Amino acid sequence: MKIKKGIIFFIGLLFVMNAKAQLPTAQAVAHQMTVGWNLGNTLEAVCGETAWGGAIITQRLIDSVKALGFNTVRIPCAWNCHSHNGVIDSGWLARVKQVVDYCVNDGMYTILNIHWDGGWLENNCTTTAQASVNAKQQNYWTQIANYFNSYDEHLLFASANEPNVSDSVGMCVLLSYHQTFINAVRATGGNNSSRSLIIQGPSTDISKTNSLMNTLPTDNIPNRLMVEIHYYTPYQFCLLAKDASWGNMFYYWGKDYHSATDTIHNATCGEESSLDSAFQLMKTKYVDHGIPVIVGEYAAIKRHLTNPSDEALHLLSRLHFYRYLVCSAKNKGLIPFCWDINMGIFDRSADSVLDRDVVNAIMEGAGKSYVRLSHRASGLPIDGMYRTRSDSNAIQWSNNGTQKWRMLPVGGYMEFENKATGPYLDAMYNYINGSPACQDGDPTTVWRQSGTQKIPIDLVIDWGKEENLIGNLTVKENFPTFKTIDCGKLKSFP
Repeated sequence: MKIKKGIIFFIGLLFVMNAKAQLPTAQAVAHQMTVGWNLGNTLEAVCGETAWGGAIITQRLIDSVKALGFNTVRIPCAWNCHSHNGVIDSGWLARVKQVVDYCVNDGMYTILNIHWDGGWLENNCTTTAQASVNAKQQNYWTQIANYFNSYDEHLLFASANEPNVSDSVGMCVLLSYHQTFINAVRATGGNNSSRSLIIQGPSTDISKTNSLMNTLPTDNIPNRLMVEIHYYTPYQFCLLAKDASWGNMFYYWGKDYHSATDTIHNATCGEESSLDSAFQLMKTKYVDHGIPVIVGEYAAIKRHLTNPSDEALHLLSRLHFYRYLVCSAKNKGLIPFCWDINMGIFDRSADSVLDRDVVNAIMEGAGKSYVRLSHRASGLPIDGMYRTRSDSNAIQWSNNGTQKWRMLPVGGYMEFENKATGPYLDAMYNYINGSPACQDGDPTTVWRQSGTQKIPIDLVIDWGKEENLIGNLTVKENFPTFKTIDCGKLKSFP
C-alpha cells in the first residue's frame, strides 16, 4: 500500500510539474503582441541573406525596430535551399538562431516560418504532390523544432506562407500539411508540446479563408493555435506597379483622399468599409471563438509621381491606409505585421529609419502614438507647462494622470502635443545643471504653442509598459547653447 501511495504521489507530482512547465495559451501570447514587423526579403531569399537586396541583420537593427514601437517580428525563412539530402545545414540553423536571438534578447515575440522556399509547399497543394510534400514538411519541422525547443513563448512557429489554394480539394490537402506541421512540432516534446503555432488560410486570402477553412487541424493541447491571413487590398493601390488592360493603378485610397483632378487613379473599391468588413469576418469566425488571428503581411507601395501635388496627396493617402488598417485590425482583435524590405522603412545597412511617417501612422493606428515623458535616472515624470496661445503666460499642467504627448516629426525634430487638450509642451530649462528650473519666457525664443521648439528625434524610446521616453531631452532654440528640459524637480504629471 505504501508503494502504491508513493507511485500515486509521484505521478501527481509529475502532472503538477508538467502543468507548470506549459507555455502560455495562444490567446495569452496574442494579448501581448501589439504591432509586428516583417524581416522581409532576407532569410527567405533563395539562397542567401542578401540575395534579394537585403542586408546582413544585426542586433542594432532589431534594437531600432523595437525602439520604434514594434514588439513582434515575423521572420520569413527558407530551408530547402539550405539543406542537403533533407538535412538542414548546421551553419544556416545557427545563423537563423542568431537572428531569432536578436529579437528574443529584446523581449520581442518572434514568428519563424517556412516561407515560399522555392514553392515546394505553397505551389503544390494537390493530391498528386500531397505525400511527398507531407514527408518534407515533417522532416523540416522536426529539425527546426528540435533546434529551437528550449525557447519560451516568445518564439512561435508558422507552418507556411501563402499556400496556393482556391477550392475545397486544395483546402483538404492544405489541412493535411498543417496537421503534419503540428504533429511534427508536438512530437519533439519539451516547450514545443505547448508552443503557440500558426496556420495559414488558403492563399492567406480573407475571403477564401472565410469560405473554405471551416475546420482547423487537430492539436493534442487546447488553445495553442493561431490563424494567419495577409492583406494587400485593393491590389491596384497596394502592389500594382503600372496601369494594366483590366484597370489602372490606384494612387489615392480613402474616401477623404480622392483627387479632384487625377480621377482615373482614385480607388474605386477596397476602401475603408471593405477593409472593416473583411477584418470583421476574421473576428467573427476565429477571434470571437478564442482563436487569435494575425495579419501576417500588409503594405502599400510608395509611388513617385510627376506632379508634386498628386504625389503629396498620394503620400497622405498611403499613410491613411497604414493608420486605418492597423486601427481596424486592433479594434477587431487582429495583430497586424507590416511587410518591409531593405530600403523600405529602414536602411538596414546603416540601421537608419527611412520612412518615419509610416511608422508614426502605424503607431497612431495602434494607439501607441502617445507617450509619457520621464527622467531616466529618477523615474520622475517631466513637468508639463503649456500656453493657451503663443506668448501667453505659461500654465502648469494639472497632475491628474492624463498627460500624454503625441510626437509629431517636423524636419529633424519632434513637437510634443498634449493628448487631452492639444497645446504643445512648453519648455523648462536650466542654464547650469542643478540650478532651479526657469520658464523659457523670452517671446523670441520660447517653446511656443505654435511648435517652434522641438526635440531631436534621435532619442531612445522605451515602448514598454510605462511608455516612457528616456534619455536627455535637448531643446533646439535660439540660445547660444542648447538647453536641457528640467526633469523631475517640480510638481510633475504622472
